[in-house]
Amino acid sequence: MSRFLRRFWQDSHGGPAAEFALVVPILILFLLGIVDVGRLMWTWNQAEKATQMGVRFAAVTNLIPSDLKTYSYAVSSGVPQGDVVPQSLFGGIKCTSASCTCENNGGTCPSGTSRDAAAFDALVARIALFKNDVTGTNVEVDYDYSGLGFSGDPNGPDVAPLITVKLTGLTFTPIVLLGAATINLPGFSATLSMEDGDGTNSD
Repeated sequence: MSRFLRRFWQDSHGGPAAEFALVVPILILFLLGIVDVGRLMWTWNQAEKATQMGVRFAAVTNLIPSDLKTYSYAVSSGVPQGDVVPQSLFGGIKCTSASCTCENNGGTCPSGTSRDAAAFDALVARIALFKNDVTGTNVEVDYDYSGLGFSGDPNGPDVAPLITVKLTGLTFTPIVLLGAATINLPGFSATLSMEDGDGTNSD
């Protein structure tokens, strides 16, 4: 019996299998980590591209703050026709899934803050073509002063704002943690100046 035990303890034929069993879990975690980094970069790129396509859509389709489209600063605000609308009269408008709000003059805008729900929904749908988990609550659109446009423009809005589309509240779930935790992604934003601010399709 003692000779058998001695031979058993001295036998090293199973060593590689034991070492392999110890290394395999670490190797699997390492490989899944590489896959997760690739997935994270893909998700990040998706969000950036969705934001860029969203702002392009917003720049050439209907304005979400619909009153801005028809408001005449020459007629209603006394700005001489052909002059640039001053920033004091248009400091900016922020639109979310719930409302549009003025960002200057104590929260009031001469043009008003009516919200075109169809225009906002169309923007969200356009963004979702590139990142399908985006909903209206993830989207914010800012219309900021640019100094472009002129009072009494007969062919479109009196101001041509800088339009910024922002995506917030996006998350990423890695495989390695098996869904036990999610990573909060940073906000994404892209800005373009408005083109015509009219229509339902982008080119």
